[in-house]
Amino acid sequence: MRRFSWFNATSLTLGFAFLYMPMVILIIYSFNESKLVTVWAGFSTKWYGELLQNEAFLSAAWVTAKVAVASSTIATVLGTMAAYVLVRAGRFRGRTLFSGMIYAPLVMPEVITGLSLLLLFIGIGLDRGVMTIILAHTTFSMCYVSVVVSSRLVSFDRSLEEAALDLGCSPFEAFRLVTLPIIAPAVISGWLLAFTLSLDDLVIASFTSGPSATTLPIKIFSAVRLGVSPEINALSTIMIGIVTVGVITASLISKRASLRLQAEEQAAART
Repeated sequence: MRRFSWFNATSLTLGFAFLYMPMVILIIYSFNESKLVTVWAGFSTKWYGELLQNEAFLSAAWVTAKVAVASSTIATVLGTMAAYVLVRAGRFRGRTLFSGMIYAPLVMPEVITGLSLLLLFIGIGLDRGVMTIILAHTTFSMCYVSVVVSSRLVSFDRSLEEAALDLGCSPFEAFRLVTLPIIAPAVISGWLLAFTLSLDDLVIASFTSGPSATTLPIKIFSAVRLGVSPEINALSTIMIGIVTVGVITASLISKRASLRLQAEEQAAART
């Protein structure tokens, strides 16, 4: 067994510092009493109170939450269906084109995606607002869900489904009662990934949003152009906390589901 050398420890420390030090600094200065973000004047939580009274930020946060929940849910359903077809349907006419259309948003520049969606909405006469942002975020986040769920379906033991079918289940019941609970950690991971991508998106939302629907990243970007304020630091800290709680929760759910699945497999092996 190789020892953990000083070189590995130094590389790991520098890597984590490069990734997380800016976030730590941002969190620290969100509690700065001074309005100047570069001058420390003492500990204070007043900027969180100011943030809760800022109607523009609260309105943008509410729009972002609605868009993220709706788009990630739709993307999870469609992405899971697409992954199931790609893995289980075998060879069919148009499969290459279908898989290419599913995975295209992974490599497509966001500017091109946003511009093409903007032209589509203008062409069909759809007013830009919350609905257009949801459709746009569903379009590019569905492929990420498909990739995550596909990787789980590839390693799925199909004999479990076959056993359910032999016991009288219909294909839909076998999927609902057997397949879906087993791939649930991958589905949840795909939903969280789609939620995070929607929460973070700026480029595509800037093309597809309208005057009545401004997302939080767009609002933050517009405010930063006039200078970074402590309220933005406080808002960013809250967003970091939400994402951290979500990641930890997803990890615990996935670990619990994995342990439960292992216990069921061991019990089945004994019988």
